[in-house]
Amino acid sequence: MEGEAAYGFIVNVDAQGSGLLSDTEKPEMRRRLYEVTGTAFEQAGIRPPRLYQEDRGDGILGVLAPDVPPVRVLGEWVEHLYQNLRESNRHVRKPLRLRVGLHIGRVTADAHGRSGRAVDLACRLADCGVAKAILKAADGAPLVVAASDRVHEDFVLPGGRWVDPAHYRRHDVELKEGRTTAWFMVPGRSRPPEPDTSREEPEPPARNRGRDTADDAAPERPSRPRTSAETTGGGRHVQIHQHGDGDVYAPERIETINIDRRGGGR
Repeated sequence: MEGEAAYGFIVNVDAQGSGLLSDTEKPEMRRRLYEVTGTAFEQAGIRPPRLYQEDRGDGILGVLAPDVPPVRVLGEWVEHLYQNLRESNRHVRKPLRLRVGLHIGRVTADAHGRSGRAVDLACRLADCGVAKAILKAADGAPLVVAASDRVHEDFVLPGGRWVDPAHYRRHDVELKEGRTTAWFMVPGRSRPPEPDTSREEPEPPARNRGRDTADDAAPERPSRPRTSAETTGGGRHVQIHQHGDGDVYAPERIETINIDRRGGGR
């Protein structure tokens, strides 16, 4: 019922590289996206009303009824999707490559669609940098599956038809909500390739999140070259080094400070 949370298995599908497509290319991509995923659900025996789908532009959000065995999605649906993609890509110039995020949890329905933290996590997994990097590294592969830690523990590890736990690899991923564990699998390969995430944009520092101050808005100032400073206090000489935009002085008492700025700085 609308407004009430129900337990469901969540499948989020995203198309890799869709942002590089032109406006004239996107409709064909979407047609193929719905064709390969919808046919896979039919082949796995998963149909409405046990399957809810919501359009996401370059992807599809699916929520399955509680009576649909998750192993059927992990096994039959994923395998059929993989084979459908192979066939669909056989004679095209730009192959369709998909990322699938899987999670299970509470989902709330309303007149506009489905929502909940479980939905957010499934979407984040499909869109995370590790999933993108794995698919990029898996040259020629049309599909990567990212399962949440809960899905892996409850449904992947026991195994089943076309579900082999040995084909999954664990990675810690950084999401907007924080770090979490996910398990990745590339159909057709015994193990997914190692992702190259060296070019991923880093998350902003925690101290800057949610703040709107003049200091945070100003561009970061470059660090000054290191200089040395010699302090004289109580007849003692203390050698001090400068780091970044600050000078650190350690003596107990300082009477006179002579600082050599020949190395630069302000």
